[in-house]
Amino acid sequence: MTSELVDTMTGCRMRLAMPAGGRQDAVRFRTRFPIPSTLMSTSTNSRLSWPDLPEQAGEEIDIFETELNRFLDGQMPEKVFLEFRLRHGVYGQRQDGTQMLRIKIPLGILTARHCEVLADLSEEYADSISHITTRQDVQYHFVDILDTPNIMRRLASCGITTKEACGNTVRNVTCCPDAGVCADELFDVTPHARAMAYFLLRHPDAQNFGRKFKISFSGCHQHHCGLARIHDIGAIAATKEIDGEEVEGFTVYVGGGLGAVPHQAQLYSEFVPADEMLPLAQAIARVFARLGEKKQRARARMKFLVASLGVDEFRKNIEEELDRLPEDALREKIMEEAHAQKEEALKPPSELDLESPGLDESFKIWHRHNVRAQGQNGYSMVTVSLALGDLTADQLRGVGTLSRKYIKGTIRATVPQNLLLRWVSNEDLPALYRDLDDLRLAAPLADSVADITACPGTDSCKLGIASSRGLAGVLHRQFIQDAVTGQGMGDGDGGLRDDITIKISGCFNSCAQHHIANIGFFGTSKRKSGRVAPLFQVILGGTAENNADSYGLMVAKVPARRAPEVIRKLTGIYDSEKREGESFRDCMERLGKARIHEDLEEFSEVGESEADFFDNRQPWEYIKEVGKGECAGEMVDQAEFMLDDAERMIFEASLHLEAAKNQDAARVSFEGMEKAADGLLSTRGLLLSDNYDTHSEFKKHFIDTGEFLIGVAEYYGKAHAEGAEEVSAERSRQRVEESNLFIEEAHILYSRMAGSQVK
Repeated sequence: MTSELVDTMTGCRMRLAMPAGGRQDAVRFRTRFPIPSTLMSTSTNSRLSWPDLPEQAGEEIDIFETELNRFLDGQMPEKVFLEFRLRHGVYGQRQDGTQMLRIKIPLGILTARHCEVLADLSEEYADSISHITTRQDVQYHFVDILDTPNIMRRLASCGITTKEACGNTVRNVTCCPDAGVCADELFDVTPHARAMAYFLLRHPDAQNFGRKFKISFSGCHQHHCGLARIHDIGAIAATKEIDGEEVEGFTVYVGGGLGAVPHQAQLYSEFVPADEMLPLAQAIARVFARLGEKKQRARARMKFLVASLGVDEFRKNIEEELDRLPEDALREKIMEEAHAQKEEALKPPSELDLESPGLDESFKIWHRHNVRAQGQNGYSMVTVSLALGDLTADQLRGVGTLSRKYIKGTIRATVPQNLLLRWVSNEDLPALYRDLDDLRLAAPLADSVADITACPGTDSCKLGIASSRGLAGVLHRQFIQDAVTGQGMGDGDGGLRDDITIKISGCFNSCAQHHIANIGFFGTSKRKSGRVAPLFQVILGGTAENNADSYGLMVAKVPARRAPEVIRKLTGIYDSEKREGESFRDCMERLGKARIHEDLEEFSEVGESEADFFDNRQPWEYIKEVGKGECAGEMVDQAEFMLDDAERMIFEASLHLEAAKNQDAARVSFEGMEKAADGLLSTRGLLLSDNYDTHSEFKKHFIDTGEFLIGVAEYYGKAHAEGAEEVSAERSRQRVEESNLFIEEAHILYSRMAGSQVK
């Protein structure tokens, strides 16, 4: 069940999702299991290039509908159907009886026809909202699963598929949206990314992964568009002189990923010729399928395989696999088709005099923020800023119409959840602005502090702990007011400051990429006085620049509704303390975590206000208060104290990490996990004075019984096994992250044990 808030200034439409269970439609499924081999493609004959996609998609959809009916009739096990439907883009929502449908848009490239069909379907089958994701996909929410076959057929009719948009597959291949028109790129990576997307779609070597697999392409090293360092395969354009000729290729990174414990991708090769990228990706897929973890989902991403083998051993396995690859004529065919597709201008180049008396001030503000010059003289790129990545059906339909009017019908979705119009002839910019304004899509917010990335969070995601979209909506409205008044985040010239980025995830899984934001948040919770309060963990110091080469670190936890105050405090510190030319990230690093933590202490206390037990833009209490017997009172209080102490120790460990005291950081992180484990064991009647072995008792009481999430428990076991051995700087950082995740899970389990349920 949803209601809507429409921001009168920007057209921002917010979904306000009721708590889980608000809908009464039938619940279909809620668990995750690997797909059985009987459902996997095993023949290369099933792989066709995209001119044949609609026909093949039709056959796949018929099979999907048959299997759906079998499942509903009780003829197909729930665990089998789950992964099957995920591989067709159908994902269960937080609300009973509703689904999220993810639509795969390779490279984020949309045509006018796509926009029209997507808009129509969102009205007929969803909530009239098309949501742009951080992988350049489109998502519908609140879809009835019985409608999904018809939606899939309508999408296939215009060449779009949901195939492998979710599940343990190669997810959407992302690409710099400026590719082909950027002045800083070495060459246009579009055809290479497109070829990769269609080569791996339905590929039999990409059907047996333990977890998802992500690939990105960038045209240069310095910008943030491709984010190569957070991907399983990150390819950055490079050139090399070979036999007297300049050859196009890629610098390749492998084993990156965010999630609960982020890993930066490791350098695989400084240069891989462009025509070797498809076989390289195939070999990597085969090695990942063969050697990657299959049982423990928390350790099943390729980043863990690269970390465990080491990049040199991983490279050796790939090179051996490349020698075993069979010849495949499809690779060459797909590359030819990809290079044959060209994007061209609709109109000739032209110039625009920004000092012309006919241009109003609102246009100039928009032009300053949302328009960039292309590498081709006389043309511009225009960012269409979307609040939270959402478009109404009328807006999406309108954008399609404008793409026919001003460009040649092509649009690109971006990783920051906006749209990009390319090849706009400069003299058309004022008219385009007016048309976008009529659609309420002319907000001058591109790359500003209000250009916030947020995942669905508790609006619709079953894993959400706090309302990421709710917080983003509150901030968005506040910042727009600042632009009008020129105060706060305003730049004093009608726009907003553009020197700070904000990303908000509803849980620790980093779907909104909070680790690479200047100011990042992820949702968590804490029990206080018999109630549970929604919190946000504050992350500082990340950056998306240089293909996301630096991740942020945790500095504090704050009640969810106090997060806007924290942002004001942090920006105030930056404005008063920064040196000439110093970035936000560099300033925070210079000041140090201890100083920042002290500055944020005023926001960290939970329970001082009734508002602490309510989430952003949600009028209901975050958690229902549940009474408990007096006999458990002291025991619960002791556990709460010990869990708080464990959090303190993790902060201490992060200070050691910041000071490059890697051994101390690793040691204190482990001690923090031990403290949290002891806290939980206190609820089983164990006393510290008994001098029990914490690890063995924790295993007996919480791991072997299945009460504690096994993938997270493994972090504790790993640290215990490593003991006091010397660790690297990278391993020390990972242990700090892992220990924080362990303590978060301990809090969640403790809340359940105490009689509450974290929403």
